[in-house]
Amino acid sequence: MDHVVVVGAGLAGVRSVESLRGRGYEGRITLLGEERHRPYDRPPLSKAVLLGTSDDSFVDTDLAALRADFRPGVAAKSLREGVVETTEGDLPYEGLVIATGSEPIRLPGEGPQLVLRTLDDAHVLRAALVPGARVVVVGAGWIGAEVATAARKAGCVVTVIEAAATPLSHAIGEMGARTLPWYEGVDLRLDTMVSEVVEGGVELVGGEFVPAHVVVSGIGARPVLEWLADADIDLHNGVVTDEHLRTSLPGVVAVGDCANWWSRRFQTRMRVEHWDTALNSPDVAAATLLGEKAVYDPVPYFWSEQFGHMLQYAGYHPAGGRVVYREGPKWSAVWLTSEDRITAVLAADRPRDLVQGRRLIEAGARLDVERLVDPDVTLRDCVV
Repeated sequence: MDHVVVVGAGLAGVRSVESLRGRGYEGRITLLGEERHRPYDRPPLSKAVLLGTSDDSFVDTDLAALRADFRPGVAAKSLREGVVETTEGDLPYEGLVIATGSEPIRLPGEGPQLVLRTLDDAHVLRAALVPGARVVVVGAGWIGAEVATAARKAGCVVTVIEAAATPLSHAIGEMGARTLPWYEGVDLRLDTMVSEVVEGGVELVGGEFVPAHVVVSGIGARPVLEWLADADIDLHNGVVTDEHLRTSLPGVVAVGDCANWWSRRFQTRMRVEHWDTALNSPDVAAATLLGEKAVYDPVPYFWSEQFGHMLQYAGYHPAGGRVVYREGPKWSAVWLTSEDRITAVLAADRPRDLVQGRRLIEAGARLDVERLVDPDVTLRDCVV
């Protein structure tokens, strides 16, 4: 290959460039970034940047030293085999990395609403979080909880509206109820749906009006696929790939938030919108493009800092038939199969459980349930 094009200049795109060079690729690399910023990390946007302890989260990489032709402010418009059509014209390729990520879902209605996906979004939202402001956050998922954390810390009057029965329901199911005590000082409304955003607040299904100076949509994200609508490539909840991150189009791989890959470990398709995927999937994709044999089969991992707590998760809990609680002010939960093999771990302020649990999932370990329920026994010492 003489030319590889990487579409998307987030962490996954930058790591793709680094991985190609690290594996000895000497051809041309063009990196397209729709935003005009240089590449940056997204997790700090809802944490350090929103809280005001940092102004940016730029990735520490030297694209010039990597001999990458970085083109900020250039977006992909469509794809046909061998050519990416961009806002600046056609760009031929011999290898292509799709790293376009995901975009936030917005609420219906004509009223003003904010989202948190880009660095610019974070700065706009941070400026709006002033003492006394009425802030309505729609969605009690990872982003919603972190925005509510920042808003409460800024002295705002915070309401969180969640359609499900618990926070984090979509991500961790019933275990999200364990975070309810953290919402002290927040008007948390569960089993509640927003009809639309209107001037001055939101209208709920049923007709109630909730006033707000600031409305934030935190109801999830969808993979960026519009530019691929007419391409001869398989799409389903993202760009469909095999375990090597190969797509159905020759010479094309997908990485990060937009990739829906096949997991050998859990025997299911997975699309994970978290930093760890953007960090590690590009190395496998680069190997695949270069004709090497590599398999992407991680134990998914992510974390959230909310209301003074660190919540960490690893694994895939739907693969486990039951959950075992490890009680205490600092608690954790472990999901097991019918054979007592660990499939997932959720840890609240118990980083050791997370680290050990992730390793045990990778190893396919079986655990002794009687020992597991004792929070004073390490997960490693529960192995059968």
